[in-house]
Amino acid sequence: MTKALLAITEMTAGESLVTAALGIAVVMAVLALLAGIITVMSKVVSRMAQEEQAPAPAAPAPAPVQAAPAKPQGKPIPETQSRGQCDLTTVDDKTAAMLMAIVADQMGEPLNTLRFTSIRPID
Repeated sequence: MTKALLAITEMTAGESLVTAALGIAVVMAVLALLAGIITVMSKVVSRMAQEEQAPAPAAPAPAPVQAAPAKPQGKPIPETQSRGQCDLTTVDDKTAAMLMAIVADQMGEPLNTLRFTSIRPID
């Protein structure tokens, strides 16, 4: 082997401390830079979100579609009867029954007083 490969220099205690201090300083500087980048990106994203939300109320909102009338007209129906047929489009009976029960519970109305005309998935 050559002398250049075998030449190993030892560091003094002072040089070791300076190298360690420089390493720690570089790590802290990179962490501070990353924290600054994250803060700037957070502010930019929040401003973009606010700009997207601001124009939305200016457009007229379409009238909500009423799924079922709150109170049926005419004479009351016994609890064992329904208010007509419901068109199920790619929805199984179990899922439709669950949805109907949830709607009735949320409205606070008996299920037989509500009229469901169609249940279909929204894509």
